[in-house]
Amino acid sequence: MAERVQYDRRADPRSAPSTAELVEHLSCFAGAPHEFLLNLLAVQCHLASAACGAVIRLRDDGQVEIPAAFPALPKDAPAPPVWLAQAVESGREVMAGGVTAVRPLRQAEDLYGQPATRWLVLLPIKRAGRVEGLAVFVLENTDQAAIEAGRQKLELTVSLLSLYEMRLLLQSREVDLERLQRAMGVLAAVNAQPKFAGAAMAMCNEIAARWNADRVSYGVLRGRYVHLKAMNHTEKFSRKMKLVQEIEGVMEECLDQDIEVFFPSPTDATYVSRSAGELSKHHGPTAVVSMPLRNDNEPIAVLTIERAPDKPFNTEETETLRLVGDLATARLLNLFERDRWFGAKIAAACRRGAAVLLGAKHTWLKLLALAILAGVLFLTIAKGDYDAEAPFLLEATQRRVVPAPFDGFLKDTHVDPGDPEKSHIARDGVLGELYTTELKLELLDAEKEKIGYETQAKAAREEGKIGEVQVALAQADRARAKIDLLNHRLEKAVLHSPVEGYVVVGDLKKQLGAPVKTGDVLYEVAPLDSLRAELNVPEDQIADVKIGQKGELAVAAKPDEKIPFVVEKIFPLAEVKDQKNVFRVQVRLETRLPWMRPGMEGLAKIHIDRKSYAWIWTRKLRNWIRMKIW
Repeated sequence: MAERVQYDRRADPRSAPSTAELVEHLSCFAGAPHEFLLNLLAVQCHLASAACGAVIRLRDDGQVEIPAAFPALPKDAPAPPVWLAQAVESGREVMAGGVTAVRPLRQAEDLYGQPATRWLVLLPIKRAGRVEGLAVFVLENTDQAAIEAGRQKLELTVSLLSLYEMRLLLQSREVDLERLQRAMGVLAAVNAQPKFAGAAMAMCNEIAARWNADRVSYGVLRGRYVHLKAMNHTEKFSRKMKLVQEIEGVMEECLDQDIEVFFPSPTDATYVSRSAGELSKHHGPTAVVSMPLRNDNEPIAVLTIERAPDKPFNTEETETLRLVGDLATARLLNLFERDRWFGAKIAAACRRGAAVLLGAKHTWLKLLALAILAGVLFLTIAKGDYDAEAPFLLEATQRRVVPAPFDGFLKDTHVDPGDPEKSHIARDGVLGELYTTELKLELLDAEKEKIGYETQAKAAREEGKIGEVQVALAQADRARAKIDLLNHRLEKAVLHSPVEGYVVVGDLKKQLGAPVKTGDVLYEVAPLDSLRAELNVPEDQIADVKIGQKGELAVAAKPDEKIPFVVEKIFPLAEVKDQKNVFRVQVRLETRLPWMRPGMEGLAKIHIDRKSYAWIWTRKLRNWIRMKIW
């Protein structure tokens, strides 16, 4: 602290400093403002030969402040000196006028009409064009010229206060500029990283290097707890580590109080620093500072810095670190949100939107309640189509049967009902064929017999044996009939389709060479000109199905095309399919598409009525409960 300037007027004038030396001393003064005011008053009193001086400030509420006085006022005085009381009385008028005033100083022992021997000089102290206070001095002199000279000297020296304030402002700005440069250096390192992990690591490394820190940690609030995300010069760490757990404890202690936490703590500290003390004790000793980082006035992250215990963090360093946190938080938060997987991004966006609509607290609970309410209203009011769903099978309205024409053996089959390409058959197309070897041999024998009988009849005619001629001709006719029969069977040995359609029965590949009997059904061909569907409706919905109701069906081969139909027949007897009772319902298709084939399967829906969604979705449950409590 700078020493106070004191002068003894009784000393040798030659040993006293000159005016230039006094002004230079005040121009370079680097002490505190209170000390500067005391030195300034002392110099002013010396130059103007003033008995005493003071700086007073009149507040709007009428209270008087005396930042400095020379000589110092006694602390145990019951009342201020007379000169100071008169200065306060005249102060408001002088401050309003803004011009230096010289007023006579009256005392109680002065006689009426006696000339004044002491004078008050009141100089307005201005800052930015506004009067902030008064500098008051007491001059003990009756010579008006000397009083005027003293006033001028005082007005000249009062500008030293403005010079001092300007120097303080420049020093403050230099400090602020240095702080900003350090903060911008850290921010530049953060902005150079494209990923959150790299940016957080860069910030920790830069802070550790610029503030000589042993360990710098950065944590982010996730849910209700703080998760450590970065530590200087440490790429990998586990949350199971004791050090990491204690650092997270310090961060949560800071975030819960939403205030900067120091250790060692000042004696007048009102915050809790127990976790910071434990960290310093177990992994130090160190001086610890932990500060919350905010976004939109909400704490979202914590910065914890540790360094040697003999270098505690001062106010300027703390303010600079706070500036670093404020500048880097937005960038780190942006990278943190961008690096999350898309599901977390969507969830966070939904949560923020819900928070705007529903409030800042209990967002998910309110959103859940609103969703439940909206769901109940929708299920109760909104209506949908109540459909009876059932599997179906496309079948032809007619089938043409191709039986075995005679007893024989199956030689070959040219169709396959299981293959869509080989199951299609044209009219008179070949379905299969029977073996004809035996028929051909019998045909040769019959032709030989016919020729033999015709030869016998010719010989008997030449001999005139009329009876033998008639017998031979009768036998030849019998052989000829047998030949006709055999030829007919040979023609029928090749099985032809009577109509164009699809073979629905006739998978005979495993029966080649097997014997067949006359009338055995070998193939069934379904014509293409008419198809219908047969539905298997569950028994719990058959009571709702009526003839004439409409619906739609979709085959598994083309589920995107819906085919309308009309119910035309309901079979009264139930059948067991897949261990369930079902009723067969025949429907008439209103649309015939080229790709439709007999045997196709899919799902059909019969449109019964429009009901509320709650009624539709709880129908089975309600029926089950009714059966149980019946």
